[in-house]
Amino acid sequence: MSVKIKICCISSLEEAQLAVESSADVLGLVGPMPSGPGVIDNNLIAKIAQSFPLPIKTFLLTSETSAQAIIAHHQLVHTSSIQIVDELQEDQYLDIRKALPDVELIQVIHVLDQQSIQTALLRAEHVDYLLLDSGNPNLAVKELGGTGRTHNWEISREIVAQSPIPVFLAGGLNASNIQAALNQVQPYGVDLCSGVRSNEHLDTRKLQAFISAAQKG
Repeated sequence: MSVKIKICCISSLEEAQLAVESSADVLGLVGPMPSGPGVIDNNLIAKIAQSFPLPIKTFLLTSETSAQAIIAHHQLVHTSSIQIVDELQEDQYLDIRKALPDVELIQVIHVLDQQSIQTALLRAEHVDYLLLDSGNPNLAVKELGGTGRTHNWEISREIVAQSPIPVFLAGGLNASNIQAALNQVQPYGVDLCSGVRSNEHLDTRKLQAFISAAQKG
């Protein structure tokens, strides 16, 4: 099975169309964040989600940390999936599931150290996918993605090997390092933002180069 490709930080219908035409499987749509690129308003997120129904998946990136706020955010945009970029209390997942039984949940794990493995496996009990990224939620202004940095892929490989659910790999991926990342980590999917952009806009040449490199072998 070929690796799934998620293009994040989609900023317009035109970018969404370009990503899909270039073989992206997932569109990442960024809601309000304390830091990082790609934030768009909820009206545009809803418009893109409506324009690209399944089998193209639309991930709402939300930094909300309560079930009530996450449910309310999703009800404004109606994406196929919700990518939770911060930490939740365990009981919050159940409340989201009850309210939105047909919506997939993706939990971001910010890979910092060996403790990230245990965190990932605990969260895997409550969601449909994990997404391993290079942020740091412990900073005064939380980094919750879009850093353009790689992290320790050895830790990510351990998470993939032990996870009972599919895992996306994010963080500093581009055409020049994607094959090394795939070989070492062996994720279900990959996720990138800055690696296919120039001057904050989706770059057709970089996008095609990345997807070609990701699909080799």
